[in-house]
Amino acid sequence: MNTLSAVHPLLEAAVALLLVVGGSFALVGAIGLVRFDDFFMRLHAPTKASTLGVGGVLLASLLWHWGHGTWSLRELLIALFIFITAPVSANLLAQAALHLRVRSTAPPPEHERG
Repeated sequence: MNTLSAVHPLLEAAVALLLVVGGSFALVGAIGLVRFDDFFMRLHAPTKASTLGVGGVLLASLLWHWGHGTWSLRELLIALFIFITAPVSANLLAQAALHLRVRSTAPPPEHERG
């Protein structure tokens, strides 16, 4: 099959939308990593946003391959590994920071202020 064959315009629009949404989430995660002040806030931004960003790009890739009549197991495996490892690694990093007594610069919650 020719890789430059025509794909339905709605499928192309869906792929483009997923790429833009995924790229936007990844950009927000990267900006949060740079702009936030302390470790815990820096940990939160990229783990949540990059998981959604990579998910959007992988869905776009799945749709693109489906539109060309092929299936690829690569995208499904990448999505599985990302969705499993990102939250687990973030949790382990946060537990290590708590064990090392890393201080947060965030104000305490309302109910702890007294």
